Amino acid sequence: MIYVGQLPTGRRGNAQPDRRGSDRKDVAQADPRHPGHDLSGQSSHGGERAQCGGCACTPALAEGGDSVAEVFTEGDLLYKAMLRSISAARHSVYMESYIFADDEIGWPFAKALAERVRAGVDVRVHLDAAGFLFRGSGRLRRYLRHSGVGLKFFHRWSWRRPLRYNRRSHRKLLVIDALHAYTGGFNIHRENSRCVYGQRRWRDTHVRVCGDLAAQAAELFRAFWLGKRRLPHHAPRTASVLVQNFSRNCRKRLRCLYADMFAGAQRTLYVSTPYFAPDRGVQRKLIAAAQRGVDVRLLLPCKSDVRLAGWAARAAYGTLLAGGVRVYEYLPRMLHTKTAVADDNYATIGTANLDRRSFFLNYELNVFTRNRELCRQLGEQFLEDLSQAREFDAESWGRRIWHSHLAETLGWLVRRWL
Repeated sequence: MIYVGQLPTGRRGNAQPDRRGSDRKDVAQADPRHPGHDLSGQSSHGGERAQCGGCACTPALAEGGDSVAEVFTEGDLLYKAMLRSISAARHSVYMESYIFADDEIGWPFAKALAERVRAGVDVRVHLDAAGFLFRGSGRLRRYLRHSGVGLKFFHRWSWRRPLRYNRRSHRKLLVIDALHAYTGGFNIHRENSRCVYGQRRWRDTHVRVCGDLAAQAAELFRAFWLGKRRLPHHAPRTASVLVQNFSRNCRKRLRCLYADMFAGAQRTLYVSTPYFAPDRGVQRKLIAAAQRGVDVRLLLPCKSDVRLAGWAARAAYGTLLAGGVRVYEYLPRMLHTKTAVADDNYATIGTANLDRRSFFLNYELNVFTRNRELCRQLGEQFLEDLSQAREFDAESWGRRIWHSHLAETLGWLVRRWL
């Protein structure tokens, strides 16, 4: 596996994994009679499935290696690879994005897609209507359509059904010939490009996959294109699987999988998200993990592009810090990556944030994996990001200035609409 765009390897002392919980007596121990469950009855990552809210949500993943090929943390390297893949397509190019901007990044993609149409390739692009409204343009839309690109907009404004406009497609996906696919947090816009946006570029993570995962990505794209948004659970045959947040069996599947990951962590739990407005159940899972001796670390942006979202996240800091969760804020630039790694052997990367919109409203897409190499690299990248973050403690957090409390209360009150 190749790791693309890795930060320098030097780390500060506070970025090293804390193993203090590994020898704690209150850490649940595995029950040899029932692999995958501890003696307290909580699920762990080796289990076949875990019951979440009455439905078997957690996929059975085989630990080991599979077809994950590359991880990207720099937008310029990712966009170059995606454009190269598009130009090599022979049969089909399927693309989904929340933002496809009319800018220095969007137009090279538009022209590459148009060129493939002229070569006889089936090219389809599915964009979110709200995301395109603010960053796209009529000129870009007309160019794509006149070039022969199959173009759809998810949940366009309708006076008859205005509320559906609030449910957006937040998915990011590029599938080439059903042989390899890209997914993660990167949108198609200038904010992720160092060449265009400079040192202020957003920090994000994407992954390229191939084999069975790419074939599954093509199936998911075609189903979503046809309006089939709740499919049966996919039964993976490898160490990784693509998961939507809604399925025919569960209306909150991603929340179930995150909750199971938090409940099953035994040693370490590293979570990174740009928008953090967790319900009390998710907070309780994080705190419970910390209190049973797991090294739980939460990394959030110091500089958010949505100020209210930053306030809503900080409203939860006090409770989490008091419960033993270690909370950090990434300092250099906007943090947009959405990853979680438990015990170096179970991880997720994708489009979902830890908030109500991702869990219950938007349509999202995440890779859940037990691929050892991918888990290792995501964990190492998390620690690299911590080397550029500041850690809070409960005592100093409680002494923050009074108007911060007011802002956080406001953010928390409106978190459902962010």
